[in-house]
Amino acid sequence: MAKIIIVGASTGGLPMAYELKNKLGKHHEIQVINTQAEFTFVPSNPWVGVGWRTRKDISFPLAPALKKKKIEFIHQAVSALQPEANTLTLTNGDELKYDYLILATGPHLAFEEVEGLGPRHLGGFTSSVCTTDHAEEAFQSWQDFCKAPGPIVVGAVQGASCFGPAYEYAMIMDKDLRNRKIRDQVPMTFVTAEPYIGHLGLGGVGDSKGFMESEMRQRHINWICNAKVVKVEANTIHVDEHNDNGQVIKQHQLPFNYSMLLPAFKGTKMLQGADEKLVNPRGFVKVDEYNRNPSYPNIYALGVGIAIPPVEATPVPCGAPKTGLMIETMVTAIADNIDAELKQKPIEAKATWNTICLADFGDTGIAMVALPQIPPRNVTWARQGKWVHLAKVAFEKYFIRNMKKGNPEPLYQKWILKLIGAKRLKSD
Repeated sequence: MAKIIIVGASTGGLPMAYELKNKLGKHHEIQVINTQAEFTFVPSNPWVGVGWRTRKDISFPLAPALKKKKIEFIHQAVSALQPEANTLTLTNGDELKYDYLILATGPHLAFEEVEGLGPRHLGGFTSSVCTTDHAEEAFQSWQDFCKAPGPIVVGAVQGASCFGPAYEYAMIMDKDLRNRKIRDQVPMTFVTAEPYIGHLGLGGVGDSKGFMESEMRQRHINWICNAKVVKVEANTIHVDEHNDNGQVIKQHQLPFNYSMLLPAFKGTKMLQGADEKLVNPRGFVKVDEYNRNPSYPNIYALGVGIAIPPVEATPVPCGAPKTGLMIETMVTAIADNIDAELKQKPIEAKATWNTICLADFGDTGIAMVALPQIPPRNVTWARQGKWVHLAKVAFEKYFIRNMKKGNPEPLYQKWILKLIGAKRLKSD
């Protein structure tokens, strides 16, 4: 019997546990370690940030859901990893041995890399929708802001690799302000490290640049690209704007009454400064084409915490996103490969580095498909409409319901590909 430990239980780690259990059955032990006691659907956080969702709407306790599948849940953080000894140390001092380790940790949010960046409880002046805790705090600030509206600055700082939620939150705030009849009192500026609007860390998808720029013009949202946030003060954000050669061409002092800026990501605390054979200098786990670490082949990793290069060089650094479909295919590949190893067969499964994204804009949205994620692509497709907003609302309910039930099926592939239509993709 093999013992498999999964660290992390978000949109990568929880499906990983279900799929492994479904594939391996009762003959192998699976443990899930997570710092939070509940699962929350991270893509819904922008809605939480304006009060359109509550934590109760998008979360459920992990322990009962995993227990139903006979998977042990450990509500702890990992303080250290000893890959040579196949051992984890928990913050309570317990040591756990493993035969296989799967790192689905997600990122460390590197607010500390920009002075003044981050939520109030971290000593910063900006909000965040990266976690549900942060989004709840953002909503508290949002309620205060709506009583005394003024300028908003929203976006993603240098080194960020997840741009979609920044666009979503900007559009959702716009819609909520229009619902409140106070949009005319709120100048809004979008600040991003991307070289152009709609780049998304992907080099653009279809006419994402045109769609996004048109939407922002329609909503009276100004923007600054190739932007480096130098520091944040109580009511002012200092931004250096660069040209295509990386030279500073303008320095902005942007006043704000409310701001949400996404940070750059790093590997989690337990991985920062870890064995250089395991992680890169920013603490992201090195993986091969099979999603396993080249130096420690019994360690697999998936999701935001893995090391992948940016799609292209940009004047201000931009990372590459790891989207839901990508993560889901990593889950399937890892489950297949561990199953093959336990049966003493060669591993062959590889994740497909494809991107399918539903970006909600509050009352409309954009669906984007990039197959594969890194250009040149076999399929590049983007469409806009109210149907995207409705689809994301429906997918939220579908995903949470299936995760609560312990469904091991690849939900992004089953539902979103069906929604968009494989035949339609091929015809385009």
